[in-house]
Amino acid sequence: MTYIKTDEEIEIQRQSSLLVGKTLAEVAALIRPGIETIELDKRAEEFIRDHGAVPGFKGYGGFPATLCISVNDVVVHGIPGKQVLKEGDIVSIDCGVLMNDFYGDSAYTFAVGEVEKEILLLMERTKESLYLAIEQAVAGKRVGDIGNAVQSYVENFGYSVVRDLVGHGVGRNLHEKPEVPNFGRRGTGPKLKQGMCLAIEPMVNLGVKEVFQDKDGWTIRTNDAKPSAHFEHDIAIRNGKADILSTFEYIEKVLNK
Repeated sequence: MTYIKTDEEIEIQRQSSLLVGKTLAEVAALIRPGIETIELDKRAEEFIRDHGAVPGFKGYGGFPATLCISVNDVVVHGIPGKQVLKEGDIVSIDCGVLMNDFYGDSAYTFAVGEVEKEILLLMERTKESLYLAIEQAVAGKRVGDIGNAVQSYVENFGYSVVRDLVGHGVGRNLHEKPEVPNFGRRGTGPKLKQGMCLAIEPMVNLGVKEVFQDKDGWTIRTNDAKPSAHFEHDIAIRNGKADILSTFEYIEKVLNK
């Protein structure tokens, strides 16, 4: 079932998505070599609850934490714990909130201290691919146009797109139809309609596209242990231009200090 939201519902959902951006900015302020990932998770949960919302991921399908914290070769769904961030790491942080019956869901990949140029470029280009995908997310286009925008851009640099994990519709449920792969052919897949809300989230690997799941049942890693980057925005489909509901503005204010 694909849900079409009213303008009023989209505005409620925007508040959830903006809170995710603010939460990720709180976390961004703490990221440094020597911090345990569980500390980032505690801060995020506290901040979300202080703002009258609940963590969207905690307990979802049995996930034990507020944030998915995925370091280096972990693509997504890393569980926060005693792992200590080190100089040169990259860390993708994915956050969801539930507020006023609507979910917000957004992710950002951070550099920890000084990171190798090759890996910084992977992050930068993954983020660029997100915005190229969003340009295709307009009424009348198709899901394949979104995936093709990511795939054609990043493969140009020799990167690979994860096939086993996809973006998704988002709203009253964290995962709604349609699925939004980061690969595909233009002009294929479900048609995009005004009022659909999607979480678009390129997951791009420096090496091979293949991934595997750790024994914990959550953590997804690259097969060749090379790093992966991940960025995600919530958007509403409109005529002519997508409406981005989430924001990186608060995060980047912190990072550029």
